[in-house]
Amino acid sequence: MPKIIKHSSIVDDNWTLVRLADGESAETVQLPAGDLIVPLKVWQARRAELLARPQRGVWLAPDEVAQDIAADLDKLQVVAVDFPQFADGRGYSTAALLRGRFGWRGELRAIGDVLKDQLFYLQRVGFDAYAVRADKDIEDAVKALNDFSETYQAAVDEPLPLFRRRRA
Repeated sequence: MPKIIKHSSIVDDNWTLVRLADGESAETVQLPAGDLIVPLKVWQARRAELLARPQRGVWLAPDEVAQDIAADLDKLQVVAVDFPQFADGRGYSTAALLRGRFGWRGELRAIGDVLKDQLFYLQRVGFDAYAVRADKDIEDAVKALNDFSETYQAAVDEPLPLFRRRRA
């Protein structure tokens, strides 16, 4: 069974991530049994079918925005944000908006090209689960969540900057 990092621990991943293959469409993709995290396009095309399942998740591509899923957050258990390339940082903004503006309190998972160098910063914007790239050591990656003992800037995980915390 695949593993993920969730709340700073390595756990089994009981969810199946659905990706469309070449030639597949949101309407025709086969959805396996079990708990699924589907692309936003599949959710939009097959929402009623997916609502019949007890557990549901949706993942957002970098060019999709948090507002696209905001109205349905109360129907989901997982929202994942895809990082197709290490250098693509649009998902950081998506996560901050989901947590800050839209009040998402469920699992927020980073998927795709997720490396240990990103984990501390992903945590700062609100991610609490990470599907580390399969060719990387997940045991080594989980340590990166504690790379720094103090942060200067305000973020989702610490709304006050250091100078304000020091005054208090």
